[in-house]
Amino acid sequence: MKLNIISTLIISFLTLTACNGQNENKETEVMLETNFGDIRIKLYNDTPIHRDAFIKNVKEGRYDECTWHRIIRNFMIQTGEQPSQAHRDTSVVDTTGWIPAEIRFPLHFHRRGAVAAAREGDDVNPEKKSDPFQFYIVTGRTYTDDGLRELYNAVEQTMAEQLYNKKVAANSEQLEQLRRNRDHQGVSDLLEKLLDEAKYEVGNNPPAEYTSEQKRAYRTHGGAPWLDREYTVFGEVVEGMKTVLEIEKVKTAENERPLGDVKIIKAYVVE
Repeated sequence: MKLNIISTLIISFLTLTACNGQNENKETEVMLETNFGDIRIKLYNDTPIHRDAFIKNVKEGRYDECTWHRIIRNFMIQTGEQPSQAHRDTSVVDTTGWIPAEIRFPLHFHRRGAVAAAREGDDVNPEKKSDPFQFYIVTGRTYTDDGLRELYNAVEQTMAEQLYNKKVAANSEQLEQLRRNRDHQGVSDLLEKLLDEAKYEVGNNPPAEYTSEQKRAYRTHGGAPWLDREYTVFGEVVEGMKTVLEIEKVKTAENERPLGDVKIIKAYVVE
């Protein structure tokens, strides 16, 4: 009898431990009921700030009756625009309260069906913070390996240019002194030296290459690889991609807003 009791306790403990581990690793899913059909998305656990903010928005009903306000064929559909954002002055952007970037590239990338956070551009948002409400679902198009290589080369060049600009700013006093002395050759030599340094440093620490999985996904299903490394991908569509593609096909005005009624009727966490 004692042996049976001990065995039962051990089994119960192991079962509880297994269940707790499973619950900790389980990814939350959210259903978006739209007037075109349902879209079920899975939220990643390794982007916890975005995951928790999204769940909070869902539970507060922020996406209920929300319009898909930006739709671009062969790119994406976007929603989550709040009433205060519709007519805001885009020349003045306050990112206070926005979500810190959680870019997990190359693990998460902009394949078809990826769910990612919208944001303002680097000129006003260099930290790549995410809008706390707006998100988009990628549809995209297919890319060849050569096309991906061109995109990679462009990223590498952009990194070198950004680093060069930082070096120029850090050496602004020396450059200004050379200009005051009318030492044009000195200015040219210093700028060339800074550019060579930037290229060398990026060459020694290049951006992550596209993996074989990414290349296969972009070749076969498509996506928007030019957004990789720039926007936080925090989930993916697990059911209802057909609905996403139907929404993508609606007619839009010049401002990319749909001409007809395209909206989320209700959003809720799948229990």
